[in-house]
Amino acid sequence: MKITDIKVKMLDGESRVKAVVAVTFDDCFVVHGINVIEGQKGMFIAMPSRKISDSVYLDIVHPTNSETRKMIEDSIFAAMEELK
Repeated sequence: MKITDIKVKMLDGESRVKAVVAVTFDDCFVVHGINVIEGQKGMFIAMPSRKISDSVYLDIVHPTNSETRKMIEDSIFAAMEELK
C-alpha cells in the first residue's frame, strides 16, 4: 500500500487543530478528515471519528499497526513542510 496523494488544508487561529488532510492510497482509496493536532508533546494525527455518546468517539477508519500510522503521519508532516 502506498500513499499516492495528500491534500492539506492549513487552518489559522488559536485552535489546536492545525490542518485537515485527505490521503489517497494506491490511487483508489481516499480518507478525508484526518486532523493534525498540536499536543503537549508535539504534532500528531487524529483519524476521522464520530461521536457515539456524550464523551465517546469511535474511529471511522484507522491504521491497524504502528508502522502504518507512522508512515501516514510522516507523509502528512512532509506535505505540510512543503507548504511552508
